[in-house]
Formats: sequence, C-alpha cells, structure tokens
Amino acid sequence: MKKKVLFSLKSPYREQLDVIGYSFGHGKRSLAIVGAMRGNEVQQMYVCSRMVKELKKLEGSGRIADDCEILVIPCVNYYSMNLGKRFWAMDNTDINRMFPGFELGETTQRIAAGVFKELQGYEYGIQLASFYQQGNFLPHVKMMDTGFTDPELMKDFGLEFGIVRKPRPYDTTTLNYNWQIWETKAFSVYANATDEIDEKAAKEAVNAILRFMDSRGLVSAVTSPGYRTVILDESDTEQIRSGAAGLFLDVLGRVVDPFECETVSEIRSPAAGTIYFAYHSPLINEKTVCFKIIK
Repeated sequence: MKKKVLFSLKSPYREQLDVIGYSFGHGKRSLAIVGAMRGNEVQQMYVCSRMVKELKKLEGSGRIADDCEILVIPCVNYYSMNLGKRFWAMDNTDINRMFPGFELGETTQRIAAGVFKELQGYEYGIQLASFYQQGNFLPHVKMMDTGFTDPELMKDFGLEFGIVRKPRPYDTTTLNYNWQIWETKAFSVYANATDEIDEKAAKEAVNAILRFMDSRGLVSAVTSPGYRTVILDESDTEQIRSGAAGLFLDVLGRVVDPFECETVSEIRSPAAGTIYFAYHSPLINEKTVCFKIIK
C-alpha cells in the first residue's frame, strides 16, 4: 500500500487541506474508489476505510492481479466534515457540482480539478454516493446513461437492483458524468445511510465492490453470494411526494400538524412494488419526495 497526497490546498485560517489517496498494486490504472465529497457523508467515508483495510489484506496475500492499480480516496472534503456542514464551509458550494474543475477558478473548482486530474485514465470508477435529502436507500448501484454505458456491468456487484438514469443538465458537472465522458466506466454505489454509520449496509457495500473487483479480474476475493441483479431504468420507479408540511410520522403513513397534532395528509402508494428510498427526518415540507418505489 502507498499512502500519498493527491492534492493540497493552503488555507489562511486552518491547516492545509491534503486529499489523501491509498494505492494498491501497480501498473495499469484499473479502478478508483471515491468516498465523501460532502461534509455529512460519514457512511461513504466509512465504506472506503473498510475497503482500504480489505485491500491491505488482499495485497499482503498476493491476491491483487498483476499490472493492476487500485486507488481509494476515503474523503475529499474533511474541512466541512469537521464543521458538520454538507457543502464547502467557506461559500456553501458543492464539490460534486464542479467537475471537471478549473485550476484557476473558485476554491471548489480548484479542488475538483486537482482530484479529477488524479482520477482520469482509470478503467473503472466507483463513487460512494449520497442523496441530497435525508433518507435511507436499499443498497443499490446506479449508472448514468451518457452513451458510454454498459448496464450489464452492474450485475457484477451482486446488489439487488441496478438502476440506469438519464442525466439531467445539472449532472454534467458531477464526477460520475465526467468520468464517463473521459471514458471511465463509472458507477454510483448507495450504501443506505449518509450522516450516520449503518454497519450492515456498509458491509454489504464492501462485499459488492469486492464481488465487482473479483468478477473483473482485478483481485481474487471470496465474498458471500450476491443477488441476481435486476437492471431497471429510473422511469420504472415511482416517486411519492408529501401532500403537506408538518411532522413526518410512520412509513407510508401520516403527516401531522406540528402545532395541533392533527393529521393533515396521508401518504399512500400509487403503485405496488419495493420501497428503495425512504425519507428520514422528523420534519417534512410539502411536495417533498418521501419514498421512491420500484414498480
């Protein structure tokens, strides 16, 4: 294992920001794994730290393939993590909306440019992703349909669902999208939680990534059997929105007035299926997406 500083940024107020990467094996740039880019992505950082531990073992026992380099970046934005903020603490901008970056631009653009320079040229890329709202996902893998997509590759993770989504205009500045434009086969893995640690989901995500690496011939790893992944288009899912603002109680249940404790809205499913995202916060605004259902 080689521990190295991939990008540094001096600050007049705090210690220097050093983005740390852990490199395993040597040779062809085969796989890069990226964890927390936002300050609340604790689960994403934790999954990457577990990957570092697993890859140490695999490298020590000679089970990383020849001519194969694997890079893990557990955390890009620990400045904001130390302060408990989701976005860049100084100007509230999102690093994952700044790719491919600009070396002479604003701070988060420079961070994105420096990190992306180190991530280019890998055959595969995995980002431990989080959702912009509070909530929990079934562990699943997702790809953007950029025209460079091979959805069948998602089956190698052995997760229950693989979802293909069409990029929206704001997606064009994300790491996942730019990875694919620069010819890296990029995946987003959702490991249930974000700002808290879910051990069970973290273990499932680690096993999924190990299964993928084993299937692709990057490592020789023994993991528990996975699912026969169902590949879906995002249009096959249904979003359920709250009909009012208030206290959010019960799964597919009620929204209650926070002052008078009267039910102001009932949340019902318009389709039969499997819930793969559930909103997780005691307060909710009207029209907020509170459940996503695979129909």
